Amino acid sequence: PILVQVARFDPWKDPIGAIKVYRLVKKKIPNVQLLLIAAMASDDPDGWIYYEKAVRFAGEDYDIHFLTNLIGVGPLEVNAFQRAATVVLQMSIREGFGLSVAEALWKKKPVVARGVGGIKLQIVDGVTGYLIKSVEEAAEKTIYLIRNSNVRKRLGENGYKHVLENFTIVSHLEKYLKILAEMSRSKE
Repeated sequence: PILVQVARFDPWKDPIGAIKVYRLVKKKIPNVQLLLIAAMASDDPDGWIYYEKAVRFAGEDYDIHFLTNLIGVGPLEVNAFQRAATVVLQMSIREGFGLSVAEALWKKKPVVARGVGGIKLQIVDGVTGYLIKSVEEAAEKTIYLIRNSNVRKRLGENGYKHVLENFTIVSHLEKYLKILAEMSRSKE
């Protein structure tokens, strides 16, 4: 099984929290692997500091993989890794609209994420993924999903539909047109 988190290396995205989830999952499912994927910017010294902190925290665990644009990981590879994921994590402590959450849902992957910011709008708890409050709860939900492929599939399908109906340009245009039509009728 593969766990994936796509996020910058900074305290708000909490890659260390993702590593903690992975370690708890690994106690029950020894062959699990974790991919932490991020784009590194040369003008973000804090990102480098937090990247190094996460690498040190991971230690010598060869089932934790740090994948960045510096080793050639670009949008195509991120897409492939998300599609290969068993479960996608988003352990952000603070988040606006989580683009990587929407991308994972679009790819029919269940997402286990902290229920913060815009993520609460993107994930319908128990329907498209799980909103969690702690590392322990994230590990519990992740183990459950790994062991229950039917639930993974159902949440993945629901996530795709949720993104299609709520977060695509087509769905937004449709809603705007309905509002404009209602406004024009009310002026008559």
